[in-house]
Amino acid sequence: MSEKKSAVWSRIAYACGTFGHDVFYAMLGTYFMIFVTSNLFRSDDATRDAYMIGIVTTIILVLRIAELFIDPFIGNIIDKTKTRWGRFKPWVIVGAFVAAITLALLFTDMGGLAVTNPTLYLVLFAIVYFIMDVFYSAKDVAIWSMIPALSFDSHEREVTATIARIGSVFGGQLITVIVMPVVLFFSLNQNGGAGDPTGWLAFACIGGGIATLGAIILGFGTKEQESALRENKTDTSAKDVFKVLTQNDQLLWMAIAYLVYGLGSNIVNNFNLYYFIYVIGDATKFSILGIINVVIGLLAVALFPVLTTKFSRRKLFFSSIIIMVAALAIYFMAGTNVTLALVGAGLFALPQPLIFLVVLMTITDSVEYGQLKLGHRDEAVCLCVRPLIDKLAGAVTSGIIGMTAIWVGMTGNATAADITAPDLLKFQIIMFAAPIVLLILATFIYRAKVTLTESEHARIVEELEERWEEINV
Repeated sequence: MSEKKSAVWSRIAYACGTFGHDVFYAMLGTYFMIFVTSNLFRSDDATRDAYMIGIVTTIILVLRIAELFIDPFIGNIIDKTKTRWGRFKPWVIVGAFVAAITLALLFTDMGGLAVTNPTLYLVLFAIVYFIMDVFYSAKDVAIWSMIPALSFDSHEREVTATIARIGSVFGGQLITVIVMPVVLFFSLNQNGGAGDPTGWLAFACIGGGIATLGAIILGFGTKEQESALRENKTDTSAKDVFKVLTQNDQLLWMAIAYLVYGLGSNIVNNFNLYYFIYVIGDATKFSILGIINVVIGLLAVALFPVLTTKFSRRKLFFSSIIIMVAALAIYFMAGTNVTLALVGAGLFALPQPLIFLVVLMTITDSVEYGQLKLGHRDEAVCLCVRPLIDKLAGAVTSGIIGMTAIWVGMTGNATAADITAPDLLKFQIIMFAAPIVLLILATFIYRAKVTLTESEHARIVEELEERWEEINV
């Protein structure tokens, strides 16, 4: 096979891995909480159900925040991994397999324990969730840490990341298309359009299988490129891991801006299905949004390399935020109008892949920034920041989603007809007003503190190469 053809197949395999990975991410980050609030606890005692939902939500929040302190060490272990299959692929495949099995188990009441023995259920839930989260994190860090191992050129990284993001956008939005058709097809009880536990378990098994298959394809179809610059003269010790994250100021400020942005965007993304179930009253229309998001998401990602040649990453970031704020204004005015809601939700989703790529490229370039500043290269430690922030934003968002659903009555057997006008207003404040404030705040942080541009990165790489040559003369 020619080198060019091999590179094409490698990129396709990588995109298959990110496709499956975002299928899993969407199941965990967006739809698991819907299962918890609408199907996991459905007894005749609404107060007890609300209490159990609150406990589960708290467990998720606490575990995901606690596990954040483990992620940098996972990245450090991956950086030190040496196998015949490379540094990253073993973590991708094993992580995918374990995470898929444990997530499917979480989409059950564990043999009825949620009702018969709530205390035992909560203990087992916490253990299984923690195992799932650790292995998912290892896979997440490993997949996206491969990008700086493939090239030192910013433009080449953008092309690779774009292809990978095409796969991930397709995977994440495909779930939006199929979630309710799959859940309702396998459900024995439609439950006001929210399906039943059997349907949600089938959805979890199908999604987990797709994610695992994608990881296997990535494992067989990709190969890391070796480079002298990737060989650390000194390994980063466990006690120095957090120094890497705090002393690399560009990595730190990008992470803070991305966290604030992620809180705003995740609130809206996670509430979309709630909006169609409990406000519009027709969950089947949600699949239309998935189709719209697949088309515009793939278009946005495909245009990223072109846009970055005409505009800087900074301009793309600012323009994307403006579009998202305008979209939320449209979405807020939609009410029960399906067409207007689809326009607002679709427009809100349009720039998100672009912002993801801007953040990913900046964090990727911070590897060389940190190497120049700190004297050692930490690919996985730096790249673990992006999934770490996603998890933190997701954890906080899950808490917000669960508590808001209880607050406004969007739980159990409730339907759109049960939501009162005051409760709807509360829901709209959380879903629309709060995210607008967060998006604007993220923009101010990014503009004031993130200065690692494409040209600055090129200068840093050139200086690193000159130093390496001097050392090895």
